[in-house]
Amino acid sequence: MDVLAVIITWARRRAENLLAALLAVMFCAFLLQIFTRYVTAAPLSWTSEVSTLAWFWGILWGAALVLRNDEEIRFDLIYGRMPDLIRRAFDFGASGTVSLVFAYSLPAMADYVFFMRVERSAYLGLRMDWAFSVYLIFAVAMIIRHAAIMLRALFPSLGGPRA
Repeated sequence: MDVLAVIITWARRRAENLLAALLAVMFCAFLLQIFTRYVTAAPLSWTSEVSTLAWFWGILWGAALVLRNDEEIRFDLIYGRMPDLIRRAFDFGASGTVSLVFAYSLPAMADYVFFMRVERSAYLGLRMDWAFSVYLIFAVAMIIRHAAIMLRALFPSLGGPRA
């Protein structure tokens, strides 16, 4: 295994570790919320905010850095029956569209995220630019992922799973 593959594998494992930690935080906050609401009759407000932020980060972080193309759920009755050349054309067109939309919207979204530094969350007082910054990671990862799918559609010899 070459050095780049080792680094990618290590980084992927750390991304999975962070996703698992986010799920654990969300679950513990949820259980604490249930306990304080129904057992002590003194609910904690911040647990809902922690659960929401962990869920939001978990979804976008997982989709950007953990989920592989072959693990995505698809409804592909038509796509699966097409000849390889047509499937590759679909891959190229769909991934090109996704890449263009994310690339086009990225500057505006970055402006919004940076603007949100003036806002803070209701209970924990977290800066909202930190909360929304995961979207920028997600958008860049989608641009890179779909550019790779486009390359594989054009040059099937590059290998890897299809989109």
